[in-house]
Amino acid sequence: MIETLSNMQTTIPSVKMLTVDAEDAGQRLDNYLLARLKGVPRTHVYKLVRKGEVRVNKKRASVDQRLVADDIVRIPPVRMAEKAPAVVVSGRLSGLLDDCVLYEDDALIVMNKPAGMAVHGGSEVSLGMIEAMREWREHAGRWGLVHRLDRDTSGCLIVAKKPSVLKALQADWENFQKTYVALVVGQWSPKDKWVDAPLLKNVLQSGERMVQVSSEGKASLSEFSVMTAWTSATYVQVKLHTGRTHQIRVHAQFKKHPLLGDERYADDRAKLVAKQFGVRRLMLHARQLTFTHPVTKAEMTVMADVPKDIQAVIESLSAAEGK
Repeated sequence: MIETLSNMQTTIPSVKMLTVDAEDAGQRLDNYLLARLKGVPRTHVYKLVRKGEVRVNKKRASVDQRLVADDIVRIPPVRMAEKAPAVVVSGRLSGLLDDCVLYEDDALIVMNKPAGMAVHGGSEVSLGMIEAMREWREHAGRWGLVHRLDRDTSGCLIVAKKPSVLKALQADWENFQKTYVALVVGQWSPKDKWVDAPLLKNVLQSGERMVQVSSEGKASLSEFSVMTAWTSATYVQVKLHTGRTHQIRVHAQFKKHPLLGDERYADDRAKLVAKQFGVRRLMLHARQLTFTHPVTKAEMTVMADVPKDIQAVIESLSAAEGK
């Protein structure tokens, strides 16, 4: 669906000293660089920062450093394409993105991200949803992800159309009301509503990112509500009161009810039930977001319908038990 056109000559530019303007203030350094080094792989940009070749106000910086107005960013000579690789969004992908729009105005757009589509490119995915969106719409080159969803998670994804909107939404992220639905293995007790367990990120030697419950981790709070319970699985609604990486997945695993289709955290019982009912991906969907619009200041609620593949598993579970 996406094709990258190459076979271009390359040039080596000179050192650039850029002054951060007010519109870009609050942006992460990596996103600032990627917007200005078109065609340079994300991994190479990260390497330049780690080696200290990129400087902010003559000092070493980190990729997640937030820029402020009037910062001076040094960008070293980088071998790059004379023109950014042209990303061709096929008619099929363009139509898919059209169908994914849940809400849009001049400041932001909310998408219903399909399961299986990464939100951004990386080491395993050359192009993700945000890269496709930047080519899908005219003047979308500075659009930015307000937050992220795992590749196999579907549902509400907010993209800001301006750096100032991105900054405002990310600053307010902890105040968003975030509601998910999920299918977990076993019978979740309706009395077991709150999961208050700190989460710690850990990276294995293979490079795979794992998260675990640990007293050394960050405070994490999830609110689980049972919607439908069967013998082998439970359909739950989850409200996040914090926004940690893999929070729902690890909290469910911690309560011994991992999500169906979770290849990273599922136990043998969850894998067996997933196989039995034809689960083909992580049964997790970002159902609803409620937040304050950064421009109008109005409270907004955006909802994404539960996708057909999750509905099909629910129907199979109900049919198997006559519910």
